[in-house]
Amino acid sequence: MHTAIKAGAGLLLPLALSLGLAGAAHASPADYVYNPIVEQGEKEIDFKMGSAKLRDGTRESAMSLGLGYGVNSWWFTEVYAKWNRQTPDGQRFDAVEWENKFQLTETGKYPVDVGVIVELERPQDRSEGWELRWGPLFQMELTPSIVANANLLFGRHYRSATPSSMELDYQWQLRYRWKPELEVGAQGFGSMGPWRDWLPSAQQEHKAGPAVFGKIRLGGHQAIKYNAAWLVGTNTNTPRGTFRMQAEYEF
Repeated sequence: MHTAIKAGAGLLLPLALSLGLAGAAHASPADYVYNPIVEQGEKEIDFKMGSAKLRDGTRESAMSLGLGYGVNSWWFTEVYAKWNRQTPDGQRFDAVEWENKFQLTETGKYPVDVGVIVELERPQDRSEGWELRWGPLFQMELTPSIVANANLLFGRHYRSATPSSMELDYQWQLRYRWKPELEVGAQGFGSMGPWRDWLPSAQQEHKAGPAVFGKIRLGGHQAIKYNAAWLVGTNTNTPRGTFRMQAEYEF
């Protein structure tokens, strides 16, 4: 592991744990599966959206637009503007987010590629304070054709009107390398509740379903990269169905 990465992780992780924090947000239908790989010099415009049908028949949608840059071989940083829409309230600007990804191991050097994600979000609703979300990212080649990802995410608000505990979310993904333009697999997301005292299973959130992935090269350093999934809730506390997608223009 690079000395600079050790130093960065050594500073960021204690910071994430030591801030005076309170309260995690409900999972967004536009959430996506992070991967730990960083490409130096990569620039991207990133669009994400998702729409979920809730159990009471209403619908929640979210989208974000971001601009990101691979600063070096181990640090990728991105700034997002985020919106959401809930019936019958309509669409509104939701938050500004600063996302930082740190790759902690050299790609392919070990059986598992490891990284960490650190996000700081400022909601438009100031009563929500600031949200900090962070966690370890893992990627592994199960076979030459199948890649697996698994992430744990810890999230909490600070300086919010309503205090609450740090909460634990998870993500997983399986991807079959069929051809670069079209790959198939599955994704899953879940929320366990407070990280040291999980909610009863009926109050947790779990959703999973089929996914597609691809990268279309446009020449030079330009490419369109995409992924999308249809996720089905596995209990009554999770939306019945969620469609989510992400499209990146890399240049």
